[in-house]
Amino acid sequence: MKRSYYLCAILSLWLFGSRAVAHPHVWVTFHSEVLYAADGTMTGVRHAWTFDDMFSAYALQGISHAKKGQYTREELAPLAQTNVESLKEYAYFTYARTDSKKLKFADPVDYWLEYKNAALTLHFTLPLKAGASAKAVQIEVYDPTIFVDFEFAKDKPVSLSGAPQCAVTYDLPHQPTATEQARLSQLDIVPLDSSSTYGETFANKIQVKCP
Repeated sequence: MKRSYYLCAILSLWLFGSRAVAHPHVWVTFHSEVLYAADGTMTGVRHAWTFDDMFSAYALQGISHAKKGQYTREELAPLAQTNVESLKEYAYFTYARTDSKKLKFADPVDYWLEYKNAALTLHFTLPLKAGASAKAVQIEVYDPTIFVDFEFAKDKPVSLSGAPQCAVTYDLPHQPTATEQARLSQLDIVPLDSSSTYGETFANKIQVKCP
């Protein structure tokens, strides 16, 4: 999301809670589904990102809704559009590569927001600009600026769609050392930008291997 959008959210979090005292400031639990075509080529990734309750409450401020405590997909549609448009600057926090090249994603499709259990979940699909036929693909999910912390969902964090005989595994992010934690604590003073590579240190990694 755009830096201005983040800064407004962070100010709100500082005012209403002590959780955001250092990077990260927003917490996301996610499930990713790697998509394959009938010919065995990878075609994209379908994400479901559930935001923490504090950020969800902030994001919903000013959203019109007919029933108290409930939001329909239609009522959340403008916010969903704002989210995906803002995420473009950060490559949708999703990076993929084969052994020989980086893969490029097109703009999201089939995006929508769901509100459940006091949390917002952003659903969206990232199609590849060109299908990948490599036998091994690695997908990484992380925020280069470390404003957002991504954590795999505990229940079925990754899956495959249309890829029989392929196997998918995942690696949890690297846990920061004392030195890295000290640097993270300084990022409010000297923030990173979207071109930084430091966030890759804490990437969630998905590996798909096909015969």
